[in-house]
Amino acid sequence: MQSIFACITDQLKIQAMKPISIFIVLLLTTISMSAQTVQLLTSGRKISMRGLSVPNDNTVWVCGNNGQIGQSLDGGITWKWSVIKGYENTEFRDIEAFDATTAVVMGIAEPAYILRTVDGGQNWTRVFSDSSKGMFLDAMEFWNSQSGIVIGDPVKGRFFIARTFDEGRNWQGIPENYRPLADSGEACFASSGTNIRALNKAEAIFISGGLSAHLFIRDKKIELPLGTRKESSGANSIAIKNKKTFMIAGGDFNEKDASSYNCIFTSDAGKNWQTPIEPPHGYRSCVVYLRKKQWIMCGLNGVDFTSDDGKHFKLISKDGYHVCAKSKKGKTVYFAGGGGRIGKLVR
Repeated sequence: MQSIFACITDQLKIQAMKPISIFIVLLLTTISMSAQTVQLLTSGRKISMRGLSVPNDNTVWVCGNNGQIGQSLDGGITWKWSVIKGYENTEFRDIEAFDATTAVVMGIAEPAYILRTVDGGQNWTRVFSDSSKGMFLDAMEFWNSQSGIVIGDPVKGRFFIARTFDEGRNWQGIPENYRPLADSGEACFASSGTNIRALNKAEAIFISGGLSAHLFIRDKKIELPLGTRKESSGANSIAIKNKKTFMIAGGDFNEKDASSYNCIFTSDAGKNWQTPIEPPHGYRSCVVYLRKKQWIMCGLNGVDFTSDDGKHFKLISKDGYHVCAKSKKGKTVYFAGGGGRIGKLVR
């Protein structure tokens, strides 16, 4: 039988080890976070990109203003650029690509369009258009190649929603009385095509901002603790880890360096919200869940990474990007932004 003195000695050893163990954990966390960086792949082109889709590690599609589309089939080494004929003045804010040949792209307004290609962007077919007063599309999301959803700003006090069930060939608006009600001055931000996300195989959730900021999940409208309400502030992007764990990025795009009210996260489907101990370093327009406890987000003044589920963020790049996306069938993370800037996460 172990003596009481031996037990005390063992306890003292354990206590002595604790500071060392804590130091090692903190050191490993620091190393893990500092090992991330963003490699600039291309820049200088006169395009501001807010739409980005990555079907696999090597295939990347982007879209932007003045009807421009970009595509890479070799992991961002080379790019093919084009302007969609007849849409030279259209601002494309979201794109959903299924492979190297098939994609749908969303033009926001005046009028709003959705176009589809099946030949790698050589030809595009208009599959949706709406010139109604107030029509403004914000983002698309697809559960799979067949089923998708698009969300738009409120029309007559209700958020616009349309669905497709045939690979984006046809879109139907849901009945007006089923569309979620919006508060006065409430809308969505078409900042990165990520304010609506698939929650599971059948549901999607979305977020809003402006004079009100909410999470819309099933039949619930949950107020978000994102500080002062202004037309330029609120929730911009949501990422989902599992059915109860979400992270929201945002802030005020007129205050790009402000680190308050730019990130919140929940582990109980929005019943309670937490804020980071060390927040992202400015307004953030996009957030993506990577793996385990790792998330990444980007904005006008840089890119932040967390490896502890949002408690601490580290600035890993000072290059501004509007949107980031992880490969649907891989692990590579890409970024796109203003000035033709496209980057890749290097670990």
